[in-house]
Amino acid sequence: MKKLINNPDNVVRESLEGMALAYPDLIKVDFDPHFIYRADAPIPGKVALVSGGGSGHEPMHSGFVGMGMLDAACPGEIFTSPTPDQMLEAIKRVNSGVGVLNIVKNYSGDVMNFEMAAELAYSEGIPVFNSLIDDDVAVKDSLYTQGRRGVGTTVLAEKICGAAAEQGYNLQQLAELCRRVNLNGRSMGMALTSCTTPAKGSPTFDLSEAEIEVGIGIHGEPGRQRMSIKSADEITEMLALSIIEDSAYQRTVREWNQQQGEWVDRELIDSPFEQGDSVLAFVNGMGGTPLSELYIVYRKLAEICEKKGLKIVRNFVGSYITSLEMQGCSITLLKMDDELIKYWDAPVKTPCWRWGI
Repeated sequence: MKKLINNPDNVVRESLEGMALAYPDLIKVDFDPHFIYRADAPIPGKVALVSGGGSGHEPMHSGFVGMGMLDAACPGEIFTSPTPDQMLEAIKRVNSGVGVLNIVKNYSGDVMNFEMAAELAYSEGIPVFNSLIDDDVAVKDSLYTQGRRGVGTTVLAEKICGAAAEQGYNLQQLAELCRRVNLNGRSMGMALTSCTTPAKGSPTFDLSEAEIEVGIGIHGEPGRQRMSIKSADEITEMLALSIIEDSAYQRTVREWNQQQGEWVDRELIDSPFEQGDSVLAFVNGMGGTPLSELYIVYRKLAEICEKKGLKIVRNFVGSYITSLEMQGCSITLLKMDDELIKYWDAPVKTPCWRWGI
C-alpha cells in the first residue's frame, strides 16, 4: 500500500485539520466530536442542511459545506457511519430555530444513527426532518443496506436543496423538494479496480486485471455481476440502459412526524424515464479515474440519451462521490423541471464546488 498518510488511525482528523487551515473563510471544524460547519452558521431564518457518512468518499460530504449547499457535514471513520452524537452536535450548531433537514444515504448505519440524532434533536425542541436517498438501480438489497443504496443523487440533492434553503424554503418545502429529487434520480456504478482502506492496508475485494464489477457500491459492495473487461462504450451502455429502462420502484420510508413526535411509515413510488423527459446527466469518477476517461463515458451517454428521446439540459462530469482511489465510474440521471433547473443553476461556494459567485 502506498498512501500519503502518517498514522492510519489519524487520517480523518488530519484531513479535517488540513481542510480547516485551507478554507478558514468558508468552514470551521469541531473535533470532539468531528463535524464541519459553515463559518457563518447559523444563518438567521434559514433551514439548515446536514448530511454525513463514512469518510473516503470525498469531496462528498465535507467538501460541500458552504453557501448554497450544506450547513454541516459529519464525517465518520473510513467507510464507517458517523455517530449520533456527531450528528446531534452538528444539528445544534447550525440550527437557527426554523429547523434542520438531514439528507441521509440509504445505508443501515447512516439511517439508524440519523434516526437517533433526529429523536434527540426533537427532544431538545429542534424541528428536524430526515430525507432518504436510495437511487442505486443495481441491486434491491446489498451489504449495509435494506433497499436501494444511496449514491450519486445525494450530491445533486445537496446542491438543489441547499440552493432552495438559501432562497427561504421552509422545512416542509425542503423535505418535499428533497423527496422529489430522490424519486426523480437513478444511478449505477462500476469498478475497474478495488480500493485500499488505510486501516486494512490491502484491497477491499479481489478483482483480476481482466475483470470488472458492474453495479458496485461505493464501499466496494458486490454489484450485479462480475465480467470480463469491456470497452468504455459497452460499459456506458450497460449502466445507462439499466438506469433508463428501470421500472417503477416502490419503497417504504420512515419519516419523522413533527406534530406527533414519532416515526411514521410512508409509501413512495417513483416513475420511470419517458421519451421527452429533460434530464441532468452526471458522470462521476470513483476516485482513481482520469477526467479524460469520464468524458469518453459522457460522450457515449449523450448519444444514448438522444436515441432514447431524453434531452440533457444540464450535465456534470467529475469525481464528486468517490471510493478512495477506486478506478471506475457511476452514472446518474435526474429528471429535471424548471424548479430543479433554477436551483441547480443557483450560486454555490464551498471548498470543492463553486459557481455563479
